[in-house]
Order: sequence, then C-alpha cells, then structure tokens
Amino acid sequence: MSRARGDIAEEKAAQYLRENGFEIIDRNVSSRFGEIDIIALKSEVLHFVEVKSASTYALAMQNITPRKLQRFLRTVDVYLKKHRLEIDYSIDAVAVTPEAVELVENITL
Repeated sequence: MSRARGDIAEEKAAQYLRENGFEIIDRNVSSRFGEIDIIALKSEVLHFVEVKSASTYALAMQNITPRKLQRFLRTVDVYLKKHRLEIDYSIDAVAVTPEAVELVENITL
C-alpha cells in the first residue's frame, strides 16, 4: 500500500475513533521495533491501534501477521516504559475498507 493511501486510511481511523469517544493522544510513534499508528484514550484505558486498509475486512485483518504483532507489542512496551505509564491498555486494530471502518479491540486475546 502506498504511503498516501495509508495516510488516508489512518485519518479515517482517527476520525472514527474521535466520533466514538476516543481522545487521540499520539500518532505514528516509532521505535526500533516498529510503529504504532494511533494511541488513543477512552474510559481511562490507553488504546494502541494498528490501522489496516484493504478491499475487504478479511484482507485487512490478514495483514496483521504474528511477526508484525510481536513487533507492535515490543513498540508498545517501549512506549509504556519511556513514558513511565502504569495504565490499563488494549491492543486494537482498525480495519478501513471502501465500505466501512471497523474497530477490533484486544486483538492479542
């Protein structure tokens, strides 16, 4: 996926989260392990969000491979330690398709 398409999907995801009561805390946070697309807060829970865009929901979710998820989790760990955060958090994904934007919470369960 091109960077421009990724940026558009990410903006749609951020807008969707804001409309559903999330406060966007940070975006495009990188570590040497990877990147967190969106960090958002809702009901005192920090949500680390991976945004995936594809023609269908299934294709979008298939793009979250075990290796990608492992790198994402390491980046979350770096972020929490760097900011000395002791807060409940959730690892989520937002699938952006031509038809819909869908939040999937707790993708690591």
